[in-house]
Amino acid sequence: MIKILLVEDDPDILDLTAYVLRRERFVVVEASDGAQALRRWKTDRPDLVIMDLGLPSLDGFEVLRRIRAEDQTPILVITGRKDAHDILRAFDLGTDDFVPKPFEYRELIARVRAILRRVQAAHAETPEPSVELDGLTLDPVAYEVMWRNESVRLTPTEFRILYLLVRNAGHVVPASRLYSCVWGSDGTDANALRSHISHLRHKLEIGGASPGTISSIPAVGYVFRAAPQPEAATPSPLRVAQSEAGSAA
Repeated sequence: MIKILLVEDDPDILDLTAYVLRRERFVVVEASDGAQALRRWKTDRPDLVIMDLGLPSLDGFEVLRRIRAEDQTPILVITGRKDAHDILRAFDLGTDDFVPKPFEYRELIARVRAILRRVQAAHAETPEPSVELDGLTLDPVAYEVMWRNESVRLTPTEFRILYLLVRNAGHVVPASRLYSCVWGSDGTDANALRSHISHLRHKLEIGGASPGTISSIPAVGYVFRAAPQPEAATPSPLRVAQSEAGSAA
């Protein structure tokens, strides 16, 4: 299931566009202003953002800039603005495509599918990278996990959950994002997710030591926090990157 964040301050256009997208079997998350759009983007992690530029609270340019500062989520801009400067500015900030208002919904759907095809092709050509964090290594190609030079046997589902959590170490991963990335759906049995998390916690305890903790954030999701390292130890590149990102923020 493809999740789309639709951002539009006109309630009639929002309702009709959301209806058309859902009719095409997309999962649609709605926002009516820029601030709400950023909150929904961070919480729901959509596969695509469709966004108007003339938004209250924060305009579309600022929303586009902030998303691009953190991620490469595909963005399709829809707007009634005709100024070539605005169109060029949107592309300079990183939009993937542009549809002027008024538009035919058949064209909108065609452009959405074209963007998604490009993204899927890029993902197929570029395998996800291995992750290393303080002695923990995850290889997404071989589905192998090593902790302090010992192999940890995980099921494919357990691996995908751990991989997503470790790649976002120190940051809460919403349960909705876990459902989408691991099971490919907008929701699944919450008990199944809790069961997999419990198995992961147990399997990562090797020789009385664990690479980190997986904590539940009620009504939100889960977060992986790396175990404290001795002061003399050199921080891993991933930990350094996260620290720098946190200070920059």
